[in-house]
Amino acid sequence: MIETTVTEVMAELAALEDPKIREVNRRHGDDHGVNLTRLRALAKRLKTQQDLARRLWETGDPAARLLAILICRPKAFERDELDVMLRSAGTPKVHDWLVNYVVKKSPHSEELRLAWYADPDPVVASAGWALTTERVAKKPEGLDLAGLLNVIEAEMKDAPDRLQWAMNHCLAQIGIEHAEHRARAIDIGERLEVLKDYPTPPNCTSPFAPIWITEMVRRQHDK
Repeated sequence: MIETTVTEVMAELAALEDPKIREVNRRHGDDHGVNLTRLRALAKRLKTQQDLARRLWETGDPAARLLAILICRPKAFERDELDVMLRSAGTPKVHDWLVNYVVKKSPHSEELRLAWYADPDPVVASAGWALTTERVAKKPEGLDLAGLLNVIEAEMKDAPDRLQWAMNHCLAQIGIEHAEHRARAIDIGERLEVLKDYPTPPNCTSPFAPIWITEMVRRQHDK
């Protein structure tokens, strides 16, 4: 029965394929052509189905994996299972959704954060930094924030793109959430100039940490 369901879902995903969307996604390193609004609508219709989610993930198809993430039960995955999934995620969107929608809700998130944070694979390490940023914002107790700033100061400038982006987010979050570290976080950002010239659309906040920190703190004060 489950095999038929996988076949049916894959056929429905194929019917949602849009070459224009695929071309846009390809420029960002993602290999799928499904409108995400339609993908979410399909997930809403399917509801939570853990077995189907696992089968869809096993297909290796990026769109099927995104759908699997939306219909899975995050707490049902074992720690080692999530580790294998993260390392085989393949595309940036699948990687990001897996971390944000599944791993962050898992009882194994802290163990995986510690394991991934210093992984020699920069893409895996970026997941560890993303989980660290989550803790900086929501559960900073026990984190060595000064130590994190030391690592960012020493390594962010020359880090590969995905890892650099994740470290920069952590830098900004420390500056936004922790006033006692704000001046140093802004200073590190100004000296390293990471993402200083990143093209930012109108009405969006620049990812350049000094601007990002200053803007978010201003908004907090305006509330």
